[in-house]
Amino acid sequence: MKKENTPGFFGGLTSYGDEGFSCFLRKVFLSSMGYDDVDLSRPLIGIADTSSGYVTCHREMPQLIEAIKRGILQSGGLPVVFPTASLPEIMMNPTSMYLRNLMAMETEELIRSQPMDGVVLVGGCDKTVPAQLMAGISAGIPFMQVVAGPMIPGRWQGQKVGACTDCRAAWSDYRGGRINESQINEVGAVLAPSGGTCTVMGTASTMACISETLGFAIAGSSTAAAPTGERLVIGAKTGRAIVQAVIDKRTPDKILSRGSFLNAATVLGAIGGSTNAIVHLLAIARRAKIEFTIDDIAEASASVPVLVNCKPSGTGYMDDFHADGGVPQLLHQISANIDLNSLTMTGQSWEDILKEIAVRVPSGAGIKELSKPVSPKGGLRVLRGNLAPDGAVIKVSAATSSLLNHEGEAVVFESLEDLMERIDDPNLKVTADSVLVLKNAGPYASGMPEAGALPIPKKLAQAGVRDMVRISDARMSGTAFGTVVLHISPEAAIGGPLAIVKDGDRIKLDVENNQLELLVSESEIANRLKSHKRSSSLPDTSWGSIFKATVLQASEGADIDTTGLRG
Repeated sequence: MKKENTPGFFGGLTSYGDEGFSCFLRKVFLSSMGYDDVDLSRPLIGIADTSSGYVTCHREMPQLIEAIKRGILQSGGLPVVFPTASLPEIMMNPTSMYLRNLMAMETEELIRSQPMDGVVLVGGCDKTVPAQLMAGISAGIPFMQVVAGPMIPGRWQGQKVGACTDCRAAWSDYRGGRINESQINEVGAVLAPSGGTCTVMGTASTMACISETLGFAIAGSSTAAAPTGERLVIGAKTGRAIVQAVIDKRTPDKILSRGSFLNAATVLGAIGGSTNAIVHLLAIARRAKIEFTIDDIAEASASVPVLVNCKPSGTGYMDDFHADGGVPQLLHQISANIDLNSLTMTGQSWEDILKEIAVRVPSGAGIKELSKPVSPKGGLRVLRGNLAPDGAVIKVSAATSSLLNHEGEAVVFESLEDLMERIDDPNLKVTADSVLVLKNAGPYASGMPEAGALPIPKKLAQAGVRDMVRISDARMSGTAFGTVVLHISPEAAIGGPLAIVKDGDRIKLDVENNQLELLVSESEIANRLKSHKRSSSLPDTSWGSIFKATVLQASEGADIDTTGLRG
């Protein structure tokens, strides 16, 4: 009878106090599942399935998993599918970010506790990809990732449209009276015409590109559309590759380096990617025990221009980026800024991979040439000052250039509820030069929702105002746009300086010099902070209590820190 530490189904035996009985009992029940000794002799590959009736992004996942299983079987492995939590971005209250760490913890524990020699993690919707990367790295066995893939764009009034940058643009036009109710309903019906993640460079596509750059996804795989045969081919290739990774004993720690994460941050800049990726990359690097900071991300992302012509930074969609060759062709363009010795789970370095992929001249529709970038510097900047001692971020490539050096009076909203109640009040004292401030939307306060792109007050929107400076400790969707300062750390709820901002205080944003300043004396800030009380609107449920006791700030990836829970 096979014993402990034997690969396959007989690894990680259930504890009964009798190892022989544990093996015997396991084999009894495996026979009831139809497995014989031939099956049990093969490398066992788990497949983490995040398909869910709540997640339209994962609608095509069942057939993708069948393709992964096919690839595993072709290479002599035995695939076993198991379900995990799934985080539908638009269906969760208060926000899916609140549950990213829980999903990472659950996925890691399932990988550790169930017998498997390697695992394929299948995700897509915004927080599922980083949660799986955090889990796979922490679990430490060979793993690869396959994303659901972006949806295909729709068409409205003769123009290509797609979720969800165009969702926000259409809603802004509706609030501003530029389109009517009939038109908003029309465009709403075609913005998401297929399964898959958002068809722009939102968080889902950004994290897919990062997974590929880190080496956990097949080269060229992050951009293929969800409802295509190419996506299924990627699944089969991944199935074959993970079996080889198991045979070669290739674990995450053997491929990851500081260079891997600097590559990911560089690609983040070149794609004009989501600000959410900053929080996720920090958390993923923390799981890998690699020193990597918010300043590393800022420096690497600013070392390259934005070359991917994809909304919200550009004008195109993910199908345009894919048609121009996706991540491998982007890496060809920025190879001088990439550590090409970084390894992937296939065993190849990026230098090896790019040698096999011929360089193509970018069409401009998906990837721009270096001499004609979407934006001359990477899309993300880190700001500091007395409002953000530990940092804040802004997506310059999606902002209004004239607002990047701006001073104005604060219009303060103490919470999301306060924002919803007053933002459209016709008596709200606000002008186009005001700085909209949202407090108590950070990790500890409310799970850090995507509320940072505050709506333009209706009376200003109807007067033609399309952008204003907005600052908060919240996140914003990768599909959003505007001059929005996010992730202010420390957050207001735990006593960060943002907590004491009042209506009428002057705030200065100076992106060129990476500064965000409250034009109030340090003594006044300290005096106001004396009366601050720590607060959170998150529930006192089992997870809510654990989350509040362990969550780190955005500048540390908002990961879970269990140090204080250990005896």
